[in-house]
Amino acid sequence: MSATAIASRSDFVAAVQRGFEAAAREQARRILCVDPDFAEWPLDDEGLHALLTRWLHLPQRRLVLLAAHYDELPRRHPRFVAWRRYWSHAIETWVAPEEGAAELPTVLVDDGTVSVNLVDVLHWRGRVESDAGSARVWCDRIDALLQRSQPGLGASTLGL
Repeated sequence: MSATAIASRSDFVAAVQRGFEAAAREQARRILCVDPDFAEWPLDDEGLHALLTRWLHLPQRRLVLLAAHYDELPRRHPRFVAWRRYWSHAIETWVAPEEGAAELPTVLVDDGTVSVNLVDVLHWRGRVESDAGSARVWCDRIDALLQRSQPGLGASTLGL
């Protein structure tokens, strides 16, 4: 098991990017991302879109996002929202139930060994781990939340 501390916002952004890179390198089948609103995540990065595009071309890959709400996403990450339209079949967005939304963790985890967890959002403190046991605990916890969640942000806006 290896662990690295997150001690600032820039550490968190770098850790998320490295987490996506490690999950793609390990050819994870599923990457789970949880945050109250994803406002501070580096989701508008074109390099990340290219990485995820290559990863999503592999068979049976899923990117799953769980949030309390997606109000900030279109404003803060418009390129991600536009890019996601092409991948709506492989990217799931979920909204946590009201009773659990306030306590959503900030975490990126795959079905292998990667986990990035922001423990203290206010002070940007957290940890990055490369441990199958820790990743499994996070996946189980998030799966329990997903079972009570509803589909979230639509891939396109329909209007008349």
